Amino acid sequence: MAIEVRIPTILRTYTDDQKKVEGSGDTIEALFTDLETRHPGIRARLVEDSGELRRFVNVYLNDEDVRFLGGIKTSLKDGDSITILPAVAGGAPSRNDAA
Repeated sequence: MAIEVRIPTILRTYTDDQKKVEGSGDTIEALFTDLETRHPGIRARLVEDSGELRRFVNVYLNDEDVRFLGGIKTSLKDGDSITILPAVAGGAPSRNDAA
């Protein structure tokens, strides 16, 4: 089963600078375990020791946030596309922050 995984720039050091890699698995969890076998260290950047997705990592299955689907237990099928995005914080300062 082939799943396309889009890798953000910050994690490409684990994938030899590849923007996209292929993996397999019937769940997000199995996919991340599979990716770890070929790209050591990547799973720890995506998953907490507890087995849940890291707070500041967003994972999308065919443009749907997996946190609203089933989290790391979300089922996958052949041809699915996964996008990994780091959460971005910040924004414009409030009026109270202005000097």
